[in-house]
Amino acid sequence: MKMTVFQQIITIAVCSVGTMITRFLPFIIFPADKKTPEYILYLGKVLPSAIFGMLIVYCFKNVSFVSGTYGIPEIIAAVFTIILHLWKRQMLISIAGGTICYMLLVQMFF
Repeated sequence: MKMTVFQQIITIAVCSVGTMITRFLPFIIFPADKKTPEYILYLGKVLPSAIFGMLIVYCFKNVSFVSGTYGIPEIIAAVFTIILHLWKRQMLISIAGGTICYMLLVQMFF
């Protein structure tokens, strides 16, 4: 089924308005001349760690440690990511390095 021109315009408009709301709303709710509430500062400190914790759980949820490759490529890539992050302290390098390590292990060795 193909969208009509009107439906395409409505879709683009809704996406544009949604994007603008998510971009402008924090500046409206928390103006620069007022102090940021403590709970927002707290969330800014704890949410990144919580999100990465959830990402780790998600990445390991379907890994079988009792059959197949026994989770060896996943564990090696995770340890490599941790070492890389402790060494460079650059999140993008850590994530990219761990992903590349895992893909190489899966494609070439496991």
